[in-house]
Amino acid sequence: MSWIETVAAGQATGRLRDVYARVAGPDGPIDNILRVHSLRPHTLEGHLSLYKAVLHHNGNRLPRWILEAIGVHVSRLNDCGYCVDHHAAGLRRLLGAAKADVLLAAIAAGEGSGTGTTATPNAPAGPVDARLGEILRYATRLTLRPSDLSEHDIAALRAHGLDDGEVLEINQVVSYFAYANRTVLGLGVTTHGDVLGLAPANQDAAADWRHA
Repeated sequence: MSWIETVAAGQATGRLRDVYARVAGPDGPIDNILRVHSLRPHTLEGHLSLYKAVLHHNGNRLPRWILEAIGVHVSRLNDCGYCVDHHAAGLRRLLGAAKADVLLAAIAAGEGSGTGTTATPNAPAGPVDARLGEILRYATRLTLRPSDLSEHDIAALRAHGLDDGEVLEINQVVSYFAYANRTVLGLGVTTHGDVLGLAPANQDAAADWRHA
């Protein structure tokens, strides 16, 4: 499951037990990316708050499927199969398998081999429109060459109809996945035992992290 010790749900006590109770899936599982925080429950709470705010909050204006697509794209660039698998499954739940798989194939085709060393900032072809292509170009640059970004990159997003609040949403999704991917890759987290594609059901309550 990971390279470090973790605490199973049945062994959790105190603060960790309370947090586990709030994030458990419908049949009780705790995703491994969350469980890997179990020796420091306060970092688990921080991760959860950021994750929900960035991806699953009704205060966001971009459609959730776009945010999930960004997450899959960034995770592919970082070679994080764990997050690709989870968020590709989430995208299928949102769009349906057929439509999601066409989009996922287009994203993969636009990334060359899909690795951080050979990927290019070219937008995926196929069903990806100009606006999403520009979003993914920005995500690629921020992931692979963040110091090369300039205000011109923001202007390009605006030119495709995105307002500054939506630009902030895109930036925060890319930045969150930089964190999540490195949590997973740096600690050897696997999907073994996870239920893929679950998400917080209540998108308004910041403290309600139950996954469904």
